[in-house]
Amino acid sequence: MPTDASRVAVYKNYPGKHLAKRLSAEQRRASIITVAKRLFAHSGFHGVSINEIVNEVGVSPSILYRHFESKEELYQSVLQEFSATRESYVETIVADDISFEQVLRGMTTVFVASIINHPAVLKMEMHSQLEGSEASQEFFLNRWKSFTDYIEFNLTELQSQGKIKKIDASVAALMYQGIIREVLLLKCMQQTDRFKDMSVVKLVDEVITLFMKIIEPL
Repeated sequence: MPTDASRVAVYKNYPGKHLAKRLSAEQRRASIITVAKRLFAHSGFHGVSINEIVNEVGVSPSILYRHFESKEELYQSVLQEFSATRESYVETIVADDISFEQVLRGMTTVFVASIINHPAVLKMEMHSQLEGSEASQEFFLNRWKSFTDYIEFNLTELQSQGKIKKIDASVAALMYQGIIREVLLLKCMQQTDRFKDMSVVKLVDEVITLFMKIIEPL
């Protein structure tokens, strides 16, 4: 049976003990989210256990459960953090006297940068598609939706004004989304990059130029 002295020794050597003394509750919560984000991005929601998370953080399960009632709540908190880091497109969209192409370039640059700077969000999106989680799929769908909705709306407006040829605006917006998503997958996730000598900025610029040629402004 362990003695009081042995219990003290174990406590002193327990990594979570030192972490708990150093970090405030807010800092500890943030450290848990940071580790969970990396593990969820690598293995998906179902591929990560609470024990793996607490072992990586260096705390006990009881400390984690002080901040999150369940793994599901922790996962949602990770998604919310991604949502908070998403850049706003408003300044680009409402700018005066700029063309659709200029707006498209500005929006795409902001959107791509928000993912390039946080590649874990793209990895979690891929896992969510395989795992069939409705909550996470809805999150990622909405993340892309405002992007493609704006493109579709403007293509429809430009057609009504006779400024571009007649096209299916919804299909064109979906096509554009698919190409941008492929660029992000190529640059963030694939080990073999066919365009390794071309920066993501240059590649996106080429995609936009090609897209504008396809819709043929009149």
